[in-house]
Amino acid sequence: MRILGIDPWTTTIWYAVCERIERDFHILDFWVIKTTPKQELNHKLYEIGIDMKGIIQRYNPEICAVEKLFFNTNITTWIAVSHARWVILYECMKAWIDIKEYTPLQVKKWLTGNGQAKKWQVQKALMMLLGLSSIPKPDDAADALALAYIGSLGK
Repeated sequence: MRILGIDPWTTTIWYAVCERIERDFHILDFWVIKTTPKQELNHKLYEIGIDMKGIIQRYNPEICAVEKLFFNTNITTWIAVSHARWVILYECMKAWIDIKEYTPLQVKKWLTGNGQAKKWQVQKALMMLLGLSSIPKPDDAADALALAYIGSLGK
C-alpha cells in the first residue's frame, strides 16, 4: 500500500510518499511543493494543484493522510491554508485516493503517547519507529512523514 502524507500550507506544502508491505514501512520520497512567493492566492492554488497531480501520477498512492486544520489566531492564514488543503483533497478525490485526516494532537499522541509532545519528540519517535539513522530533515518534512506513517496504520 502506498501512502501520501501531506502537511498543507500555501507557500510550502510538505509531502512524504511511503509504502507499507505487511509490517515493513519504506520511505520512497519526502520533500516540499513550493509555490511562487508573494503570488496571488489563486495562482498558488493552481501551482499546488499541478504539483499534486504530478506527485499522484508519479507514485500512485492509495491513501492520502492530510493534516486537519485547527483554528489559530490568524484567520487570514487559516483561510488561505484551508483553500490549499481543499485543492490537495480535490486532486486526491479525482484520483480515487482514500483520504484520512488527522489533527496534530492525534499524530503526536499516536507516535509518542503524548498529544502535547514537542516537535523534536515526534521526530525522535519517527526515527526510532522507522529505524532511521538520523532525524528526517527539514523539520516540516518529518510532519508529512508522520502523517504517512499514521495513515499506513489504518488509524
